[in-house]
Amino acid sequence: MNKKNQYPITESFYSIQGEGHYYGIAAYFIRFGGCNIKCDWCDTKESWNIKKKDFVPIHKIIANVNNNHTVRTVIITGGEPTMWNLSPLIKELKKKGYRIHIETSGSYPIKEKYVDWITISPKKIKLPIPENYKKINELKIVISDENDFSFAEEQATYIESPNCFLFLQPEWNKTFRIIPEIISYIKKNPKWRISFQIHKMLNLP
Repeated sequence: MNKKNQYPITESFYSIQGEGHYYGIAAYFIRFGGCNIKCDWCDTKESWNIKKKDFVPIHKIIANVNNNHTVRTVIITGGEPTMWNLSPLIKELKKKGYRIHIETSGSYPIKEKYVDWITISPKKIKLPIPENYKKINELKIVISDENDFSFAEEQATYIESPNCFLFLQPEWNKTFRIIPEIISYIKKNPKWRISFQIHKMLNLP
């Protein structure tokens, strides 16, 4: 099959969204392989390298989603999913009536025509492209040290929509050290909310 009808998928599963605005909802996750940033603290490093066997035809991806009959929301994540032309996949998912969320660094163009929710988590070493700030529904900044708060504020200045949700999320390996600082910061700057990776606490995928 032509590679344009396939995508590198490192894993897909039905679970609970553990972070951000939609935490707690049931969702089907499609994790794409490949990443252009490769953060040191990334918790899905297995998604960075793409193998030939990782490529899955669109019809099989759709069938896997359909097998979970109660799915309402599909979350496309990575790696960095926007490295790939997602339009064919998203169009087919929308035909089935699914709500589509994308989680991205924002460093590639986002074709949002059929996307219901866009979460951008900017990375310092490769910032989102300017046009993506206009499309974002949710800004999520990972906090690992005090310098990340100023980065968060800088990123928030680029957001144009007053309806965009702003989240600070502790870097998992430093969670309990950094959470008091995040809470203190949010109390002083209440435009921000805290995001916590509940799925990890519950030992969910």
